[in-house]
Amino acid sequence: MGEFYQPPFTMTEEITNLVIEIGEQVGAVATYDSLHPNPTLRRESRIKSIHSSLAIEQNTLTQEQVSDVIEGKRVLGPPQDIREVKNAYEAYERVSALDPYSVKNLLLAHRIMMDGLVKEAGVFRGTNVGVYAGTQLIHAGTPANYVPDLINQLFTWLKQSKLHPLVKSCIFHYEFEFVHPFADGNGRTGRLWQSLILQKWKPFFAWLPVETLIHEQQDGYYAALNASNTEGESTIFVTFMLQIIRDALADIIKTQNSHQNVGTNVGLNVGTNEEKVLALLRQDGRLTAKVLASTLGITERQVERLVASLKKQGVLIRHGASKNGFWEVVDKT
Repeated sequence: MGEFYQPPFTMTEEITNLVIEIGEQVGAVATYDSLHPNPTLRRESRIKSIHSSLAIEQNTLTQEQVSDVIEGKRVLGPPQDIREVKNAYEAYERVSALDPYSVKNLLLAHRIMMDGLVKEAGVFRGTNVGVYAGTQLIHAGTPANYVPDLINQLFTWLKQSKLHPLVKSCIFHYEFEFVHPFADGNGRTGRLWQSLILQKWKPFFAWLPVETLIHEQQDGYYAALNASNTEGESTIFVTFMLQIIRDALADIIKTQNSHQNVGTNVGLNVGTNEEKVLALLRQDGRLTAKVLASTLGITERQVERLVASLKKQGVLIRHGASKNGFWEVVDKT
């Protein structure tokens, strides 16, 4: 890797079109961000991020258990899995204050994420490593003696490159995983860092975490990594990541449009608490009365009355028990 290192990558017409499409979506989503100023909702999103990222790494805790660990409740589960959740929560709580161009901050994030889990937490690995599927070597990480220089030059490129932040974040993610700079925790740290890069570009990516998107398409994620390894450049992986970001934003816009139209469909006045409850439950049907009340600035009892009214109108349908079920919003035509 030379002084003016450029990660192998080809800007294709498809990638260009994806960047343009996502840019247009970002403008449409900007107003939707006003629905998510509440710390409670953002915390719910953070719990999903942590659960998703650790589930990719074979953590066995459910999303509910992850929430309980974060709330300080006693959870029956493998001690290492519980420690992973506690560490990840601390890392995510501090990530917005980190500098995405700082290697020192990267090492800090890894130290927090892997504290008590590996001996080399917060330092680059001193031995060679490989990624295995069972006993088969899928990818051999960069020789350990080259790692510090490679990461420093990758960060220099990240800071100086004039590529769009969307593209840079994806290239960085791929290159980081290719180098595999740590003894363990490379996947969760790389995903965290791409989320940080995107958050610095557009803050609402704090509640549209890369981790959740990847967990939903985990097989495709690894297939794209492997295909890029075979091709010797990140183009395939960048395309895949941009596609899942685009699809996630499209879902949000669809929800936003449904939110705007539902008042006409069910005879509600736009901007009422009923309308807002529907909008939030369209986003996530598992939101509790406590979260809805905190978001809307009303009491839980008021939320319960609103939900009962919407259920009576046939606009809300409950699926499953109170603890593990969810609400479905139904348009009335």
